[in-house]
Amino acid sequence: MADTKDRTELGELRIANEVVGIIAGLAATEIEGVAGMSGGIAGGIAEMLGRKNLSKGVKVEVGEEQAAVDLFIIVNYGVRIPDVAWKIQENVKRAIEGMTGLQVVEVNVNIQGVHFPQEEKPEEVRVR
Repeated sequence: MADTKDRTELGELRIANEVVGIIAGLAATEIEGVAGMSGGIAGGIAEMLGRKNLSKGVKVEVGEEQAAVDLFIIVNYGVRIPDVAWKIQENVKRAIEGMTGLQVVEVNVNIQGVHFPQEEKPEEVRVR
């Protein structure tokens, strides 16, 4: 995909697709209930990615003035998924439009997995 170009009297502005992807990933992970981005499903298990790979789990199609985003998300157990997805869509749209000036035409949220909290094991007490 070509980078976004904007011509001004001083020169061109180019925004790489990966930059739009990073903005989308950051905006998505800011939402409460999002455990992380998914690197896809490998062997039936969604791989959760850390903050270093924010453009992973994001597919971006950028045109001259518009962008479409597909996000692959892992949610925390117990959250209401439709509410979390709506908040993700709104936050991602606002972030991309605010930072790049592109019009976001769609934000598709794909839930790839559910993160379960780790149960804390009680410390073993040794009796003598």
